[in-house]
Amino acid sequence: MKKAKRMGTQSVLDRPAQIAMKLRRAMPVVRVELTHRSPWELLVATILSAQCTDRRVNQVTPSLFEQYRTPQAMAKAMPTELEELIRSTGFYKSKAKNLIGCAQVITAQFKGRVPDTMEELISLPGVGRKTANVLLGAAFGKPAVVVDTHVSRVTNRLALTHSRDPEQIERDLQSAYPQTQWTDVSQRLLLHGRYVCLARKPRCHVCPVYDGCEWEGKLQK
Repeated sequence: MKKAKRMGTQSVLDRPAQIAMKLRRAMPVVRVELTHRSPWELLVATILSAQCTDRRVNQVTPSLFEQYRTPQAMAKAMPTELEELIRSTGFYKSKAKNLIGCAQVITAQFKGRVPDTMEELISLPGVGRKTANVLLGAAFGKPAVVVDTHVSRVTNRLALTHSRDPEQIERDLQSAYPQTQWTDVSQRLLLHGRYVCLARKPRCHVCPVYDGCEWEGKLQK
């Protein structure tokens, strides 16, 4: 946690630190909500989660992982069979293509192991910085800032950034917090946006950071 600033006789944390502290009190333990048992399963689930809820993905992956337990197995998948298994997640043709492509690259170039660096992860078909950061933080325990639509919305409302560009938001959060907090802070911001600071009807009456929120659209408690 960043050092407190002095104001009169009281020690007051800076705004980013205050937000992190209040979110941590509201959510002491945070984790990725995609069910997985390995980096490979998390990679597959994260790719499937694009434009789809985690709940739906978690309904699809048990049978998917039963049939394709490893990258080597997925690399040999028939596109039509894979598409049928993941159809309910939406955009199933492009997702199937990316999953098979990822599996083939992991099998051929990384000896069947999901890589654990940003540069290597984003070299995989269909993997951008958001997916890579999910893997780095949740699967490999490395400092990582995940920026999705929820994080973008919440950080702008809380004035932690003034950008809509995911990479700029990532840099702004990296500047606002020490590396040791990147993964948990971004995950709390994500969950806060998913369950409290909703896009259309924010639940301001239960918001743990309400008092420090200066968003002009916030609702009265």
